[in-house]
Amino acid sequence: MFSIPAVNTIAQTIQLSLSPVFMLAGIGALLNVLAGRLSRVVDRARAVEDLHPRSVGPEHDRHVWELRLLDRRMSVINAALVMAVSSAVMTCLVVALLFVAVLIKLHIGTIVALSFILAMGLLISALVSFLIEVRMSLIAIHIRPELLER
Repeated sequence: MFSIPAVNTIAQTIQLSLSPVFMLAGIGALLNVLAGRLSRVVDRARAVEDLHPRSVGPEHDRHVWELRLLDRRMSVINAALVMAVSSAVMTCLVVALLFVAVLIKLHIGTIVALSFILAMGLLISALVSFLIEVRMSLIAIHIRPELLER
């Protein structure tokens, strides 16, 4: 039978859901950073694509190398975006499950816990992908030794 939960029960559920909601704010900030990085990589790829047909010799080889690196970076950022969004969706599901469980008195603590663990796993994967992409970007900005005139 459906019964209306006490205000205290709802207040406790809101308190329980605050941590996942703060996590959502962090994921939102990560998504903003990832989208910004993807935008910059795409802009750079377009610029190098414009230079590519007019280049020859070592310059042409450098453009091809950079385009390949930019393509890999776009793939890594895209994977990070997918994992971060999936983590956000799972986190929203955790909050919704908390309220559904309280409202209809379901004993789904294991499902809620597993959903939160999956959300955290996806977030960790997104952060690792972000770290990989940052390391890849550092490869691209190293100054070639021949330009340093040592």
